Amino acid sequence: MHGLRRVPPSELGPADLRTLISQQVALPFVLPLAVRALLEDPLLEVSFYEGDLLLAAVNAPASAWSQLPDLRARLCTVITMLPEAALTDLPRGSAKALHRFVAQPEALR
Repeated sequence: MHGLRRVPPSELGPADLRTLISQQVALPFVLPLAVRALLEDPLLEVSFYEGDLLLAAVNAPASAWSQLPDLRARLCTVITMLPEAALTDLPRGSAKALHRFVAQPEALR
C-alpha cells in the first residue's frame, strides 16, 4: 500500500483506487478518479466482487465527499439508476450502504 502513494494518479488502476479509498489515503485525489471509472461501469469488479470499487467509494468519510459535492451528486445519480436486481447480487449490506449514501442529509454532503 505504501508503494501506491508514490504512483502518479494517472497511473493508478481501479484496484489501486479501491485500496487507497479503503485505507482513506489521498481521498481528494482518488475519489474523482474512482467516480470517473464508476460513471462508466458502476458495478466494476476490481479486486474481490462486483461493485467493490463503488462500495469503497460510498463508504469513504462524509468529510471527504463534502469537498466534492458535484462528483457526489453524479455518483448518487448513477446509484439511483441501478436496477434493484443488480443490488441483490452485491454482498450483504451493500444495498443498505448505497441507499444510506444517497439519502445522507444535505448537511453532511
